[in-house]
Amino acid sequence: MIHLREFRVQRYMKNDTLYFDGACPVCSAEIKKLARFSKDKLTLKDIHKLEGNEASLDKQLLLSRLHLKTADGQWITGLQANIRAWHHTPFRYLWRMLDWPLINLVSHRCYEFWLRRRNQSH
Repeated sequence: MIHLREFRVQRYMKNDTLYFDGACPVCSAEIKKLARFSKDKLTLKDIHKLEGNEASLDKQLLLSRLHLKTADGQWITGLQANIRAWHHTPFRYLWRMLDWPLINLVSHRCYEFWLRRRNQSH
């Protein structure tokens, strides 16, 4: 049974778009999992294959960290973008824990550490 609040969150988030680095093996592996579990509730876009209006987006900026554009046009970046993307899956409850204050402090630092290492290798 879906509660009304849960239904509103799912409906609101339906048109979120996650921009990812398709040339990054770690990123691509996670995106494959997201694609399988989100069941088309989340639009996934490889930054290297953007077309139309999106081709004019700053690719270097998008590649610098994970970016998610919400249905209402708001941009969310980094770990928060990852958490929001996983909210489109049955595992959303597990990912919500990364937003808890103490856990968020550690997970945010881990994400930033990984990001620095990833960006150094590019």
